[in-house]
Amino acid sequence: MSPSLCLLRLSALGDVTHVVPLVRTLQRATSSQFVIHWIIDRGGFKLLEGMENVVFHAYDKKSGLSGMRALRKELPPDGFDTLLLLQVSLRANILSAFIPARRRIGYDASRSKDMHRLFINERIADRPGIHVLDAIGSFCEPLGLKQTEIVWNLPVPDDAHAWAKAQWPQDGMPVLMISPCSSHVRRNWYPDRYAAVADHAAVRGWRIVICGGRSDLERQTTDAILAQMKSPALDLVGKDTLKQLPALLARADLVMTPDSGPMHIANAMGVKVLGLHAASNPNRSGPYSDRRFCVDRYDAAARKFLGKPADQLRWGTKIEFDNVMDLITVDDAIAAFERYHAIAC
Repeated sequence: MSPSLCLLRLSALGDVTHVVPLVRTLQRATSSQFVIHWIIDRGGFKLLEGMENVVFHAYDKKSGLSGMRALRKELPPDGFDTLLLLQVSLRANILSAFIPARRRIGYDASRSKDMHRLFINERIADRPGIHVLDAIGSFCEPLGLKQTEIVWNLPVPDDAHAWAKAQWPQDGMPVLMISPCSSHVRRNWYPDRYAAVADHAAVRGWRIVICGGRSDLERQTTDAILAQMKSPALDLVGKDTLKQLPALLARADLVMTPDSGPMHIANAMGVKVLGLHAASNPNRSGPYSDRRFCVDRYDAAARKFLGKPADQLRWGTKIEFDNVMDLITVDDAIAAFERYHAIAC
């Protein structure tokens, strides 16, 4: 195991969540005193602050080159033995140039872009057709390790769990939590369709809770869902922090969401996910642990928008076209909900 190690993964929330099992793998292979440095964005830091034996360096993406120079001054003066460059964006590649490291491990050629190859001197193995989390997990292999166990153990403080517990009574009523928005707007489903599925679940005896961030889009989407629902729902949009979000998601029985950060945080907290996939491939970026309750219209999207079946696309192709989410019907989502309801209730 290398004597000093730095990870670079800035965003998004789902992807930084996928990095956590790699950190746990590295920690299991080292002494309890071994410290990992992780260069991360501010949102990821707010989510993961408190991970034991991890020194975070939060980089503000708006700070540009001046922020990169400031970050360099935070790092150990002698640099690192190894840098794991877990991101291929141009910003991440340039930022990595400010991190001195003897070994610079990056992605295989098929997943490289934005001059990634110029900033690394080793690559992980090329394994097409694997989940994003497994690709990230393979970064431990050049260090002589293997990720054979997936452990998250997100750092969720007791007061976050207490806040989540206080939002509704523990009365045995199952909870469908809707997190309606992704940061990729073309992945987002429609308020009338969310409302129809929520009403179906409410008739089946479920409590409906809606969660989300503080953006105008999330507020407007939630208001539109509530306006079209016939049943009551608990509106928690904009009321939690990133530290409270994992605890809030953990109180749900099932989370309905497009491909988004909350999808992967819910999965990390052991919650089942009703994922809504047309723009992205659930086998690559769906909830890692269990995709039985997802709606998968990725192949239909590939045929309609790209003129070929999904198995002929380059792995990782995103089909983020206007109206791609039209392909997911209310009946699709209700069928996925019923698959869960039949097992759990």
